[in-house]
Amino acid sequence: MTPHLSTEALRKSFGEKIVLAGVSLSVGSGELLSLLGPSGCGKSTFLRIVAGLLPKDAGTVRIAGKNVENTPTRERGVGFVFQDYALFPRMTVLENIAFGLRVRGIEARERNRKAREMIDLVGLSEETDRPVDRLSGGERQRVALARALAVEPSLLLLDEPLSALDVKVRERLRREIKTVQKKVGITAVVVTHDQGEAMELGDRIAVLNEGRIEQVASPREIYQEPATEFVARFVGEVNVLPGQMYHGFAYAGNLAIRMAGNGAPGDGSPVKVILRPEDISIHPPGTAEAGQSSATVESVSFHGTHLRVELATEEGYGMTALLLRSHPMAGEIAVDDNVRVNALRGSVLPDPFGKRDPEYFL
Repeated sequence: MTPHLSTEALRKSFGEKIVLAGVSLSVGSGELLSLLGPSGCGKSTFLRIVAGLLPKDAGTVRIAGKNVENTPTRERGVGFVFQDYALFPRMTVLENIAFGLRVRGIEARERNRKAREMIDLVGLSEETDRPVDRLSGGERQRVALARALAVEPSLLLLDEPLSALDVKVRERLRREIKTVQKKVGITAVVVTHDQGEAMELGDRIAVLNEGRIEQVASPREIYQEPATEFVARFVGEVNVLPGQMYHGFAYAGNLAIRMAGNGAPGDGSPVKVILRPEDISIHPPGTAEAGQSSATVESVSFHGTHLRVELATEEGYGMTALLLRSHPMAGEIAVDDNVRVNALRGSVLPDPFGKRDPEYFL
């Protein structure tokens, strides 16, 4: 994939605080990249440097193959959707969307035509002449998106565009943003701290932590094969258990997971076993099977589609499992029950501080 946006060793500090510590990223033409991370990790700073709104300390930014070191914001071909939308409240929808075109000297007839085209694209044709301060939060977000696209940028940057909206509106607008982005075919980067938002919007996700990239991969790979413990814990819920490799299996006590492929650590290697709650299967007590572990139910809570079950294994590990409401045990499982558990799938990470256990080789 040809990169439309690329950064190399991008660095930025505010005083003694390092905000970006050498960030290198590439975003393919027509791709939407989700830049995900906790508050204060450097996400918005990265976006503003790319847009030319903030100077960098070191590194390179290229847009469409061009080093934009000395290129002013207006000439970078970038559309920016701010977290607070930055709209003019007393202007109408049409006037807000046409504003950037007017600043660029586009004559009135053409800018009105283009603004109306964008209004239709984001589904606000019935609100054309309505002042922005009389719109809902979701409608204002659409106006901001339309205004950013009206100037026909080659790169769209969105800084936490949905964070001020309630959950239902946010979920609907995720889909709308993705639809518009693909319809226009524009390269885009969206900054968010919401894992669900990042996974739904992004063709790929870049996870940023304390100014450093932890992993860049597809949503599926980020979730199922996290590259670091930070990624595993930040993206969704996870169980991280101490373990060891033996004959192609990762063992966490008696719990065993077969590791596919040639990338698994060798026998005796201490590892951290990464298990998602939905990948833990619960069974009634009975004849033990290889790879299973005994456990005691410590709590059960109802979450509509599933039960959340907290377990303590016979080895003393705490573990969370999700039990679908349709599961045969869902109607009867209770605190203090003895059950057996096994892992349907999982992944491992090297554990440099783990200990080799000679019992695995007996």
